[in-house]
Amino acid sequence: MKHISILALNDATMTSIDGSLQLFSRINDFLKYSGKAAFYTIEIVGLTAHTSLNGALYTINVDKKISEVKKTDLIVIPIICGDFPKTLKSNEGFCDWVRAQYQEGAELASLCVGSFFLASTGLLNGRKCATHWAAKNEFEMMFPAVNLMEDAIITDENGIYTSGGTYSYLNLLLYIIEKHVGREMSVLASKMFEIDIGRKSQHQFLIFMGQKKHDDTAVLKAQQFLEENPDKRFTIDEISSKFGVGRRTFERRFKKSTGNSLIEYMQRVKVEAIKKQLELGTKTVNEIIFEIGYNDINAFRRVFRKYTGMSLVDYRKKYSQAAQSQS
Repeated sequence: MKHISILALNDATMTSIDGSLQLFSRINDFLKYSGKAAFYTIEIVGLTAHTSLNGALYTINVDKKISEVKKTDLIVIPIICGDFPKTLKSNEGFCDWVRAQYQEGAELASLCVGSFFLASTGLLNGRKCATHWAAKNEFEMMFPAVNLMEDAIITDENGIYTSGGTYSYLNLLLYIIEKHVGREMSVLASKMFEIDIGRKSQHQFLIFMGQKKHDDTAVLKAQQFLEENPDKRFTIDEISSKFGVGRRTFERRFKKSTGNSLIEYMQRVKVEAIKKQLELGTKTVNEIIFEIGYNDINAFRRVFRKYTGMSLVDYRKKYSQAAQSQS
């Protein structure tokens, strides 16, 4: 039997705490129905007897305070909300306990942006981590020593699990359940809770938001210019000369400030523009590609798949209202 401690972090989301509790509890029920013993003991643990959640919208009563939990097998770190630096400050009291439990063999499971708390313990330094794609820029600024996997739904390294966007934490919990009690129980849980098991990528959900929290004025102007002109074709020389910087210097500064090369940034801006057109569903794929400034349709198809993990046609089928109404 494994003991699970779900952290009642200050300003955690109620849904991620309750969702974790419900999913692990149902595994016990499934096992009992099949004549087997329950596998999990599940407790919500906190610094104090009562914790404010969702920006004080809710208050939760914990089963135990962490000072009362001497040994646990899996620590679930819920999604946190609000101002990350402020929220991390309010949860510093958990850090020593989490580090000590990990050193004693506990597994750690971070749900979505719960990764900010886990990273604040230092346990993610030099390790892979997933988080919500929209939090990528802020996470990289706050925790440069962590190897952030932008596309990943799940990471698993040395007993530390992390997950991507908000409800992807359910995929992580199914993954952990499969490791603990087997594929059959994981599949059963996915069917009962109607979770799309086996998702591996955030690419199809990602909306590109260029890193703009930097102080390079020329790079910021270039970013704005490119985003305002997604249908135009520019060479790197044209962009660098427009903002009065030599090509090699500008390329180096752009990569340092944004995390993308100029070519990558231009491609990603165009991909976002095309995604919006595909969602509208009023033009053919080839028309959209030509209008965005690409003459080589096959080349852009490869670029689109690189950043979304989907073909242009599959993306339209999935997200276009017009395609949905025809199906």
